[in-house]
Amino acid sequence: QGQFVEFGGGSVQAGESLKLTCVAQGSAFSRSYMGWYRQAPGKQRDLVALISDDGGRLNVIDSVKGRFTISRDNAKNTLYLQMNNLKPEDTAVYYCNADPRSDYYTNNWGQGTQVTVSS
Repeated sequence: QGQFVEFGGGSVQAGESLKLTCVAQGSAFSRSYMGWYRQAPGKQRDLVALISDDGGRLNVIDSVKGRFTISRDNAKNTLYLQMNNLKPEDTAVYYCNADPRSDYYTNNWGQGTQVTVSS
């Protein structure tokens, strides 16, 4: 199972951008599909974006399509989420973790990073 540390969040105005970073521990990072998840107040944690182990296949949820881009650097065990044109509904705590189908997935989530978007 992996261990993850997320940072890069903040408080921004609608339309602005943020780039989140997740540093992962463990050699399995480069062999694992990885994802960014978010949890808004009073809601469940949901997968927002997923990237294949080699970075060649990307998938994001419809509500962030065209605005969010997931990427990775396997040499640095690091995952990124570039978020552009942020909207108030993007406000949440953002976490990284492996694909739930992966052995690298952990139920011991990191502390996450807070993203707050005001209108």
